[in-house]
Amino acid sequence: MNTRRVVSGLIYALGVSVSLLAFLYPFLGGGASHDGHAPLVATALVGLALVALLVELQGQAVGAKTIATLGVLVAITSVLRFVEVAVPVPGGFSPIFAPIILAGYVFGGRFGFLMGAFTLLVSALITGGVGPWLPYQMFAAGWVGLTAGWLKRISNLRALKTGEWGLEIALLSAFGFLWGLLYGAIMNIYFWPFAVGPVEQTWTPGIGLGETLARYGAFYVVTSLGWDLTRAVGNVALILLLGAPTVRALARFQRRFHFEVRPANA
Repeated sequence: MNTRRVVSGLIYALGVSVSLLAFLYPFLGGGASHDGHAPLVATALVGLALVALLVELQGQAVGAKTIATLGVLVAITSVLRFVEVAVPVPGGFSPIFAPIILAGYVFGGRFGFLMGAFTLLVSALITGGVGPWLPYQMFAAGWVGLTAGWLKRISNLRALKTGEWGLEIALLSAFGFLWGLLYGAIMNIYFWPFAVGPVEQTWTPGIGLGETLARYGAFYVVTSLGWDLTRAVGNVALILLLGAPTVRALARFQRRFHFEVRPANA
């Protein structure tokens, strides 16, 4: 069991490292547009995620049930993105991030990372949103679910024991608002080094870190802030509306399949 967890942790750490390298590649002398590297990046991420699934399936029956839950939640959330495409919504609002946050919060960061990455992959196949941007969307959505699992360590799902959801939902809402902005800010990095525009809003090889951040900040405020605020407010609205019942249902499901096999003479 311990060996399996260590191997699984190393796989997830490698996935995060690959994703960071993918976003930082242009700033590290990657040259021209990295669109041609997108298939390789996507293959690396999906391959790592599949290996992680196989590792998680080893050892306990609960692993298979958890993976089945992952598949169901990915399918449901992917359909939500199809609805988003079919019915135009304002700005950058998307209904897919609240489920990723809530699932990662209940089942943990590893589950959340896989849900975020696979949700973007499956929903892109459904909606026809496949392109060089897809692996970067998968990475960013995976980080949303991964970091949602860290909130669980802070709150320890106290609301399930006390019945008081105010503080917990406020925490999740603030988290959803923050990621509504961060997701857009991170995704911009995918293309920003190759963007053409005013000098004070574009990146030039050789400039320092401070100047890079200042130029990107100006670019973000002008092009993305309003769009991302819509996503952030949408995340808050969905979590306030559905957060408590969804967390209760997912936590009940998790407890039902959480068991430990012990020897008869233990």
